[in-house]
Amino acid sequence: MMRRSASKKAGQPNSTNSINFSPSDLFRTASSRASSKEMERIDNLFHSYANRSLGMIDPEGIETLCSDMEVDHTDVRILMLAWKMKAEKQGYFTLEEWRRGMKALRADTVSKLRKALPELEKEVKRPSKFEDFYSYSFCYCLTEEKQKSIDIESICQLLDLVLGSHFRAQVDYFIEYLKIQSDYKVINMDQWMGFFRFCNEISFPDFSNYNPDLAWPLILDNFVEWMQLKQT
Repeated sequence: MMRRSASKKAGQPNSTNSINFSPSDLFRTASSRASSKEMERIDNLFHSYANRSLGMIDPEGIETLCSDMEVDHTDVRILMLAWKMKAEKQGYFTLEEWRRGMKALRADTVSKLRKALPELEKEVKRPSKFEDFYSYSFCYCLTEEKQKSIDIESICQLLDLVLGSHFRAQVDYFIEYLKIQSDYKVINMDQWMGFFRFCNEISFPDFSNYNPDLAWPLILDNFVEWMQLKQT
């Protein structure tokens, strides 16, 4: 065994001598070297914010990162950043999640990350991406194991943060309704996504194309009823 691997090694220099590198090979080598350097910087940046004993960035690390970027930690773009990383646990970034997000944003320094935020915001606001972000934001707030719904107060804050700039009037009225009604203490994913569809499809505030016989969550039937009473 030993002898065969030694003879292989001995033969290696000769075999490389006979290869002529094309410019594209050289470019590939240089670019893979650059990308491993970039990955090293991404990892170093991660470790500068990570909690050593946890091996991940925790809520304190995220607050420090936000302060270094001069962005409030409650800014919707931090949620967008978590979406880009596909972060699974609220307030925590693993190394794998961090690498995924930073590579996609081509950011290996804090200033590059800050400069990437406006582009990230544009990306999220594309209709093809926004529904996924809206759905993600609900899942991201499920902090307990097997949790399926979110309390009304948190839902009101989340709606304002995620959907407020898109459908201001609908969100404001729905939040008002959620705060005064007493039938629902929590909201589930079906109701959350139902409200998104409602904002996109239903004429507001006249509800002329709203049909309660269609498969809308009951909470939206109640909301429309409440709005119509309010209008009379």
